Amino acid sequence: MCVLIRYDAAQRESTAMNEIPTKELSSSLLEYPCEFPLKIFGLQQTGFAHAVLEVVTRHDPEFLASSIETRTSKNARYVSLTCTVHATSREQLDALYQELCDHPLVVMVL
Repeated sequence: MCVLIRYDAAQRESTAMNEIPTKELSSSLLEYPCEFPLKIFGLQQTGFAHAVLEVVTRHDPEFLASSIETRTSKNARYVSLTCTVHATSREQLDALYQELCDHPLVVMVL
């Protein structure tokens, strides 16, 4: 099971947002193309980084493995990988989030 956490203020329903006539709630707050950091969490195990790299490069073929930032949890049970991708559309990011979240080695995506 993967937890997908994504902050998208444009989807929040609030009175203040409904009063803004220039932005539709379904529109993205990002301007594409842009560099977009993803933080992917999983258990510390062989193959996790390679699996994440395979998924990310399917969605961003120019992504460089050397750009992955790795951080291990205090007790070395979990690892987080920060991958900054070149996002070209919201659909690309949504598909990437979904594929990462569906991967059996991924615990959470931020």
